[in-house]
Amino acid sequence: MLLQGKKGIIFGALNDQSIAWKVAERAKAEGAEIVLTNAPVALRMGAIKELGTQLDAPVIAADATNEEHLEKLFNTATEHFGGKIDFVLHSIGMSLNVRKGRTYTDLDYGFFQKTLDISAVSFHKVLQTAWKLDAVNEWGSILALSYIAAQRTFPDYNDMADAKALLESIARTFGYHFANEKKVRVNTISQSPTMTTAGSGVKGFQEFFDYADKMSPLGNASAESCADFCLTLFSDHTRMITMQNLYHDGGFSSMGMSPALLPAIE
Repeated sequence: MLLQGKKGIIFGALNDQSIAWKVAERAKAEGAEIVLTNAPVALRMGAIKELGTQLDAPVIAADATNEEHLEKLFNTATEHFGGKIDFVLHSIGMSLNVRKGRTYTDLDYGFFQKTLDISAVSFHKVLQTAWKLDAVNEWGSILALSYIAAQRTFPDYNDMADAKALLESIARTFGYHFANEKKVRVNTISQSPTMTTAGSGVKGFQEFFDYADKMSPLGNASAESCADFCLTLFSDHTRMITMQNLYHDGGFSSMGMSPALLPAIE
């Protein structure tokens, strides 16, 4: 019961492929009370209401790019819990340029702004809303999911790479303020390629997934193992970890070349 007595908000569960979905299931199993949230359109498209029923968790519609929605979400969640929250997971990302097949050298800048707003600036809005409402308990933990394209070039990842770089910067900068004044941790997890609805929408994702799996000594980290890692960072056992981008990728981020790839090259 790693999270016994803790309360949290989980953004981004769409269906049972979602990392956020796995985190919600594991958090509940480890004793936490949770509130689930996603954008209104995602609530209509996905199966999050079924997850809410399964976990006895309220499902609250909220567009994470909308400050009024976020304020209502946090207020409703704290009223539901009867007090402040202990953890938040931001598992949100979307690129219209990727969906529409626009290459990085031919971006639609309106789409680009939406990519940044949905995939990164929304994290700042979540943090700022929680800050202004003083909604998180001391030693609470706030996480966002990232990817190594924030540091290295993966051409088909497109403008999502820029969004992830911004996301990680927001975690560091806001993480300082949250730690210094409220003793709250803010971190990002750089996860392996994962077979989620969002991930598999990237061009050439299967080849990309297979490459990373061969390059990583432990293979790709699954959504289930990512959920386990998230739980450790929500727990009291990681109180002194903040402002970090933590690689959860089977060793991929430390590799230069893997012998497992040589046969394919030869």
